[in-house]
Amino acid sequence: MAINLQKGQRINLTKENGTTLTQACVGINWGAIEKKSFFGGTSREAVDLDGSCILYDSNKNATEVIYFGNLKSKNGAVRHSGDDLTGDVNGDDGLDNEVITIDFSNLDANVEHVALVLNSYKGQDFGTIPFASIRIYEGTPTNVREVFAKYDIANDISFKGHVAMVMGVFYKRNNEWKFNAIGDPTKDKKLQETIETVKQKYL
Repeated sequence: MAINLQKGQRINLTKENGTTLTQACVGINWGAIEKKSFFGGTSREAVDLDGSCILYDSNKNATEVIYFGNLKSKNGAVRHSGDDLTGDVNGDDGLDNEVITIDFSNLDANVEHVALVLNSYKGQDFGTIPFASIRIYEGTPTNVREVFAKYDIANDISFKGHVAMVMGVFYKRNNEWKFNAIGDPTKDKKLQETIETVKQKYL
């Protein structure tokens, strides 16, 4: 697909060879916060970011939420790699800390929107978290084939002071899946609030 989306851009999921993307991954990477002590040393504070995927029907009702407490949808079409409670404590290892995988061909027929959100579980400000970033790509958790949306949270000033964001929404039109790269911070504090924000503002 060879597309690096900016916020607000929309694409269909047809690849260059004419086939349609059937599976996408959302990878989230971040580090522990380094703190300087009074005596000149440093310590690292664990960071718990939570990526979640919400499935909505045509009436904008959330039918399932896939998150650290529910790692896969009922039919297995959406899977979460599991909760990372610390971030990379020894610097960026280049790997995603959490990955959500979506198989569009296996989603229930009533699903019209697949929203991707990120929340800071302990309320740690996005602006303080080292190398926090998101990539949405074609592939599997172990094989990144083509990245089509990236968000550099750590170096984007718009995320400072926030602890929740909407990464993007896949949506179905005429039986075809398309993607809206949102990348907006929200004023929410908890996942349940973000689920409602998506319903009110982004569907």
